[in-house]
Amino acid sequence: MESLQTADITALIMESYELSTMINQSREVSEYLQAKQAMEEDAEVQRLLSLFEKKKEQYEDVQRFGKYHPDFNHISKEVRELKRTIELMDSVQAFKRAEERLDELLYQVSRTIADAVSETIKVPSNNPFLEAKSSGCGTGGSCGCSVKKH
Repeated sequence: MESLQTADITALIMESYELSTMINQSREVSEYLQAKQAMEEDAEVQRLLSLFEKKKEQYEDVQRFGKYHPDFNHISKEVRELKRTIELMDSVQAFKRAEERLDELLYQVSRTIADAVSETIKVPSNNPFLEAKSSGCGTGGSCGCSVKKH
């Protein structure tokens, strides 16, 4: 172990700042910020999100009693329908797509860094398909899985 060279922490930090600047200047970040702003400026989306927050509070109240609460089915249905309505709005869908592209970029950068150290390092992702492609449970032990390389 003593023969290994230790990395200059200052140099690593400077390189990480350079990498973060490159990421912040990427198309993915630009599209994400534009989509986020468009969604935040969409008056109908904001109205529905405000209504959703109120319905969610009602839902949490009836959740305490579960199906025995007289309004359980009605409130549950309203929350699901309102959530679906919000998810189908153009500005929300555009934001979700931009968010997924940015998440994939961040995952790929993290995966590249992790793989440079060891292919057994786990890299979390919001996309279960990316995680499934990159590795198994990481141990290759009694579960029967083995670490997959990509």
